[in-house]
Amino acid sequence: MKLQDLDIIITAPPAPGWGGRYWILVKVTTDTGITGWGECYASTVGPDAMKAVIRDVFERHMADENPENIELMFRRVYSSGFTQRPDLTVMGAWSGLEIACWDILGKDRDRPVHALIGGRLNDKIRAYTYLYPLAHHTLPDFWGSAEMAAEAAEHYVSQGYTALKFDPAGPYTIRAGHMPSMHDIETSIKFCETIRKAVGNKADLLFGTHGQFSTGGAIRMGQAIDKFSPLWYEEPIPPDAVGEMAKVAAAVKTPVATGERLTTKAEFAAVLRGGAANIVQPALGRSGGIWETKKIATLAEVYNAQVAPHLYAGPVEWAANVQLAATLPNILLAETIETPFHDALIKSSITVEDGYIPVPTAPGLGIEVDEDLARAHPLTDTGLHLEMQSDPVSYHAPNLFAGGAPVKDV
Repeated sequence: MKLQDLDIIITAPPAPGWGGRYWILVKVTTDTGITGWGECYASTVGPDAMKAVIRDVFERHMADENPENIELMFRRVYSSGFTQRPDLTVMGAWSGLEIACWDILGKDRDRPVHALIGGRLNDKIRAYTYLYPLAHHTLPDFWGSAEMAAEAAEHYVSQGYTALKFDPAGPYTIRAGHMPSMHDIETSIKFCETIRKAVGNKADLLFGTHGQFSTGGAIRMGQAIDKFSPLWYEEPIPPDAVGEMAKVAAAVKTPVATGERLTTKAEFAAVLRGGAANIVQPALGRSGGIWETKKIATLAEVYNAQVAPHLYAGPVEWAANVQLAATLPNILLAETIETPFHDALIKSSITVEDGYIPVPTAPGLGIEVDEDLARAHPLTDTGLHLEMQSDPVSYHAPNLFAGGAPVKDV
């Protein structure tokens, strides 16, 4: 069996648009006619440029290779051009293609992916959700309203979720880390206080940031929210400043989490070794794929750290997250995005039941992709998957973080 054909589909989720402006799906077919699906979480260049990178990686390092040879193909990609170091764009391309290889192998052997990478340890995975606005909430007001966030929290708890993420601390910008404004600190305290009051002890609070603070600013914000006992304080400073993040972790009581912007075991090892985080959040469409992230999880296990796969993408990456999570003794949570489009794109083949994701037992990733639906929603704008704010934060007016991507009109 050899890898033969590649197709790349850029699909733009319709309203409400959660999961980013677009998803990069790859469809890989073997000479024996088996098709595997993957998803590349790569956003540093536009999708047309990314398609060229993905195709180059496939044709240069993977075409005509046996899909079993994951390690061999990884070493080719990781070493290409005399690198042998983490590269977000190239590893993003490889990650989605690697996921497709595992989907192929599972289908070829009529076994789920988790059965091929250590076997199922967990029958279901605890899910968490971001606090998205409800139908009656107004935008952009929702992003700065603790009361609306608390309403959303109550809604998700009623559906069975036991972990809720929110990020009221202001936007991420292209500038260096900043000190939070007093308004942003007070807003963050109010969010924690109001949501905690609404859900009581029924759910963990996951306090999200996006690397926007200076070290001192991150410590101030972290100490301000410590009293609400969040489950984690997510990426309070840029993730490559490992020593500085370790200072934050040592100064606050809330566990620090990081990982969505990191790739390969090399970067995660530095975080773990440096004591910068106790929770790692690899995005499988960027971190190196399923096999590389299995290694990352093993490293985390050595440091008594837990794994919470990140998801701000489509359901194919989610399916890969779930397959990996099924095998991990140190799995904590798996991020989940529930929209009608996420569900329809994989024909309801993975669901959330009372706050948990049952691990699918069907072959491969355990999903059926609606290819026609994916192609029916092409990207029509020029923005990147996620975009950072150019303007500096305000110290006179409220700062709003609009949920990761502009909301599309219904």
